Amino acid sequence: MKRARIIVLGIAIVSALVAAILAKNFMGNTKVIQTVKTDYDTVKVLVARSAIGVGTAVNKDDLKWQSWPKDGANSGYIIQSKQKKAITLYAGSIARVSFLPGEPIKKQKLIKASNGGVMAAIVRKGMRAVSTPIREETAAGNFIQPSDRVDVILTRKMRKENGQGSQHVSDTIFRNVNVLAIGQNIEMKGGKKVAAGKTATLELTPEQSETMALARSMGELTLSLRSLAEASRNGSAESDVPLNAERSSGISILKYGVQSRAYGVN
Repeated sequence: MKRARIIVLGIAIVSALVAAILAKNFMGNTKVIQTVKTDYDTVKVLVARSAIGVGTAVNKDDLKWQSWPKDGANSGYIIQSKQKKAITLYAGSIARVSFLPGEPIKKQKLIKASNGGVMAAIVRKGMRAVSTPIREETAAGNFIQPSDRVDVILTRKMRKENGQGSQHVSDTIFRNVNVLAIGQNIEMKGGKKVAAGKTATLELTPEQSETMALARSMGELTLSLRSLAEASRNGSAESDVPLNAERSSGISILKYGVQSRAYGVN
């Protein structure tokens, strides 16, 4: 019995030695594979050095050149090899949108201060900024923020069809309207959830601006906040039920107590 144990122990020791030798030889013959980083072409792109807010005047210190993959630099980026003096050229411009630190600057998002004020820089080409008085109860409890989308509702008094007495009616005259500012605030700052102000500045077409002016004189305007899920931020305001008036813009009036409506004015 002891002899058998000795034999088994010897076999185990020999097996361990053989395994150690094989492992050593294997590790010695193994080649270390190194990953070599492949160089790629880069260009210098003009980016925001720090956060830039909407309507902010851009200084030289707000801009810098940063390496960018050449394949990822689209045609809207400002490239140093093409515009070496871009920092000096665009310093003093007004930002039409917000920029995050490190975000590439696009010339379409800047406007020279000499071309107009802050609001003029924000309003898109062909559109108009129109302000209207608001109160907490007519502006979604003051929860409407700049850059939100709203519907504009007009509530006015009109005669009943039988001519006896009057009644109040409400119509949505515009849908999906971009809010440019609440009071003097043109963007949400410091994570504020409530923007208090006595006026709301909306972005409308020239024809819609005329309708808005008439609507203010006819009754009370209410702003209805749209959900982010259905708000189209790239689209324009939609005319829903413009008021009736005897004029080329398509606005109409109430005649003899009969309510009339015109559609599709834009």
